[in-house]
Amino acid sequence: MDSNTTLDDFTKNMLKASELSQKIAADYLNAPAPGGPVQEAVSDPLNVATAFNELVTQMALRPDQIIKAQQNLWQHHFGLWQTFAKRAVGEAIPDYIEPQKGDKRFKDKDWEENQLFSLIKQSYLVTAQWLQDTVSQVEGLDDETKKKVEFYTKQITDAFAPTNFLATNPQVLKATIDTKGENLVHGFENFLRDLEHGHGSLFIQQADESFFEIGKNVATTPGKIIFQNELLQLIQFEPTTEQVYERPLLIFPAWINKYYILDLREDNSLIKWCVDQGYTVFVASWVNPTAELADRTFEDYMNNGILAALDAVEKATGVREVNAIGYCIGGTLLGSTLAYLAAKDEKRIQSATFFTAQLDFEESGDLKVFTDEAQLKSLEKRMDAAGGVLEAADMAQTFNMLRANDLIWSFVINNYLLGKDPLKFDLLYWNSDSTRMPKALHLYYLRNFYMENKLSSGEMELNGVKLDLGKVKTPVFLQSSRDDHIAPYRSVWRARPLFGGPVQFMIAGSGHIAGVINPPSANKYQYWINDHDVDSLEDWWDGATETAGSWWPFWEKWLRDNAGEKVPARKPGDGELDVVEDAPGSYVQVRS
Repeated sequence: MDSNTTLDDFTKNMLKASELSQKIAADYLNAPAPGGPVQEAVSDPLNVATAFNELVTQMALRPDQIIKAQQNLWQHHFGLWQTFAKRAVGEAIPDYIEPQKGDKRFKDKDWEENQLFSLIKQSYLVTAQWLQDTVSQVEGLDDETKKKVEFYTKQITDAFAPTNFLATNPQVLKATIDTKGENLVHGFENFLRDLEHGHGSLFIQQADESFFEIGKNVATTPGKIIFQNELLQLIQFEPTTEQVYERPLLIFPAWINKYYILDLREDNSLIKWCVDQGYTVFVASWVNPTAELADRTFEDYMNNGILAALDAVEKATGVREVNAIGYCIGGTLLGSTLAYLAAKDEKRIQSATFFTAQLDFEESGDLKVFTDEAQLKSLEKRMDAAGGVLEAADMAQTFNMLRANDLIWSFVINNYLLGKDPLKFDLLYWNSDSTRMPKALHLYYLRNFYMENKLSSGEMELNGVKLDLGKVKTPVFLQSSRDDHIAPYRSVWRARPLFGGPVQFMIAGSGHIAGVINPPSANKYQYWINDHDVDSLEDWWDGATETAGSWWPFWEKWLRDNAGEKVPARKPGDGELDVVEDAPGSYVQVRS
């Protein structure tokens, strides 16, 4: 192919990309304003401006600190230029600054081998680190404001990374040359598709949604719906062993996403693995609520969720006491229910396992940034405008911001700059399959747990009963994950002394999802345990033992001690409850 043909193709693609960009701009400008009639009331829904105004005020009161910060920036850039000047005359010296461990943005070899891109990378890293350090060192800010400005400063520095722009990303520039600009055409097409899907707001498609079908290539473990009410469908899974442990295993996932994070594929399904170990497994498949359920409360999710499921399992198996699992916010509900049952002197749960779940919210991490009173009032207005529910996209965006480089900017690069199709990745498909949340439930949860931390302090009441976790004598297994941004292991650790019975605490490698979904066959990551009686997390770490691979077998051995004797395997429909429909059921099929 001659150079004229190549130039012609490139020109055509650039013209097409330009046309698509104009259509995107027109569609965006013509889209209805998000928020509708309450837009003026929520122009700063995250209450960011107030925090940064206070930051500027405190900085203005300390001009000496500003001068010192400016001097530090110049010193760093002078050191950076010295490094490149020495390299220019042939000296082999290391980079002035390296990306932090786990930063995947600068993997392309040109960030190291091409001195121009190496300079761009290091200049960005120096400036971003300086800005974050400067903000974190400003005196006079209360803790809440300090955390907020630090969080959003990182959001800003992440957004302006050179990897996010065509002209400063060597991988994108190479793709543009190699494809004669077709990557940009496809990227604009992907952008337009996502803009249309979001009805004027950008909804980044993380996975190829057309590839996945619930019940076909995700959520495939065989089972039946044996009970349902307005809040959940209860799935009982078919046994794969001739005998099972007497006590059933009842799982309560978070209602923010669908239950099938625990049943993605056969080879990484925790549910399938537990069934194969000889457990009768039940899981709550929560409803994706609409406006009709706007007034459902945290109490309702206990009464018609956990307590109703316990009654259903007893009817299905004839066994009153179960082993229970609570994942994330499902664990927060399970812990609250344990305290409620203890106050009522009712023994319904033989053991309780918590997957990355928080019960004490004092050190609850970056999500606390979103829970001041001004934001809750703004959030309430937005939910009222949506008919009394929090739209799934709003909650998904919040979680994506906690790991913006992985869950936002990596897709901007892949989908829009490189023009690639979304990945056929089951975990990302699940991550995009968020659910709505009832207004009453969500506001209660944010205010009573994140803001006021009432459960751990013994101030919470459900059904008029005061909750005291100290009365819970049930054996407890606390699983946390070292890199968890949603339920930090420090926060999970704080639940350890709250219970009145034996507690096994463990830290797994990886994060909120991969730290949990780590089957033995994968041979990945590791976990840490320390069975000595220590008072501080630092002492716990000092004496912890690291074991390579999955923590599931370690936990299953603990679970087995509470599972009872072996009995003939139970099939869905054998007990007092009739089968409603095949798993995975209809509730999980409802998309937002």
